[in-house]
Amino acid sequence: MSENQARKLIEGRAALIVIDIQASTFIDDSEERSIPNMAGYKERMLECRKLIDQARANDIPVIFIQEVHHPSQIDFGRELDGEEDVHCLENDPRTDLAVKEMDVRPSDFHVRKRRYSAFFGTDFEILLKGLKVDTLLLCGGLTDVCVHYTFVDAHQNDYFCRVVEDCVAGSSVEAHEAALKAMEYLQTGARRSLDETLVAMKQA
Repeated sequence: MSENQARKLIEGRAALIVIDIQASTFIDDSEERSIPNMAGYKERMLECRKLIDQARANDIPVIFIQEVHHPSQIDFGRELDGEEDVHCLENDPRTDLAVKEMDVRPSDFHVRKRRYSAFFGTDFEILLKGLKVDTLLLCGGLTDVCVHYTFVDAHQNDYFCRVVEDCVAGSSVEAHEAALKAMEYLQTGARRSLDETLVAMKQA
């Protein structure tokens, strides 16, 4: 067994990274959405609440990531060149964090971003260094976009990365699965189940 395969689910100090679970998931039932969602998306986001509750019970920091764009759309850049339409505009109630569903609290950490990765143009790295975090536990959406890009940047910054595969969802099932495989390729053992993650959090 290689060193990577022998890694624990949580190495050192962990933080739970809740990516882009915003109000639109729960208040926008449009058949055609600005961002495509795979079947069961909402249900998978709701599963993240179990991780949040377990993190709080075990003094693991919870960091909420929120995608936000200026109403002028000046900060979208190339983001609208693909499948996505205009989304996550400031002052749109659908852009707010899903405060009720995820039980967002003032004591939680909150990072706003303008791009897919939580690292790009934000103070996320400063926060992680201040918290002395070694392992990032990732949940939220989209598996193939913001989760994947945040994972890649975390990997390149030498964090241990774990994606809770029951608690992420993609733009399609195919894209979701492909992204999980890509993340597992970068770090053996990156894909983890909700149940084993909850156990590891309790033992951290």
